[in-house]
Amino acid sequence: MATTSTRKKSTARKPAAKKTSAPRKTARKYSPGAAKDVETEMRAMKEGKLKSGRSGKKVTNPKQAIAIGLSKARKEGKRVPAKKS
Repeated sequence: MATTSTRKKSTARKPAAKKTSAPRKTARKYSPGAAKDVETEMRAMKEGKLKSGRSGKKVTNPKQAIAIGLSKARKEGKRVPAKKS
């Protein structure tokens, strides 16, 4: 009786990637004080009290309110990334 071996093909398995237990810690881009300044300006805009610098017109765009808040934070020396130019 002829016996044929029925061996399974060995598939090459990649070793499982090790998972790190703790996520990588990165430094904050904006300080908590800068975030508070932006929050204050957003609140003023929603109340209709925020005015733009030169023209004195009422600010209605949220992006403009954020820019004003970040600008004030920069002037006070709080941690904020540099302006994009």
